Amino acid sequence: MTLVRNRTRSALSAAATIAGVVWLTAACGGETSPDASAGTSPGGATSPSDITWNEPASYVYTLTANEQALAGSFRVTVRDGKVTEAVGLDDSGREVVEQGLDRIPKIGDLLDRWENARNEHADTAEVEHAADGHPSRITLDGDENSIDDEAEYVISSYEPAAG
Repeated sequence: MTLVRNRTRSALSAAATIAGVVWLTAACGGETSPDASAGTSPGGATSPSDITWNEPASYVYTLTANEQALAGSFRVTVRDGKVTEAVGLDDSGREVVEQGLDRIPKIGDLLDRWENARNEHADTAEVEHAADGHPSRITLDGDENSIDDEAEYVISSYEPAAG
């Protein structure tokens, strides 16, 4: 009886080891570093280590947001690190702006959301960058099996303020 139990344990242990190796191989996808794909997407986004963009204190940008709490298109002005003006470019955007400027994020706030999603092991936490390094698209999905937790932020017409 003991011999059968040990063989069963050995077989189960071997099966678990093989399954673990197969899972790790699939999860790594051939990458040599766990950080190599941390910020990438199939569309060719770059990893955070490749980016040298720092959020300036003052700039303007257009944001098209698709999430439950923040939906719409906006032209956003940031001065001295604060959103000082936002114009809703569509009905949804105007509704959000009417609720107050505190509802409108700076680009750094959007990057914080991306970083939080990565730290919380979201199923999707991707950022794409423009040639100058500023983020151009951030895509988040905490749990691919949950409904209504996805968010996408498209950043366009970014212009840092002079000085």
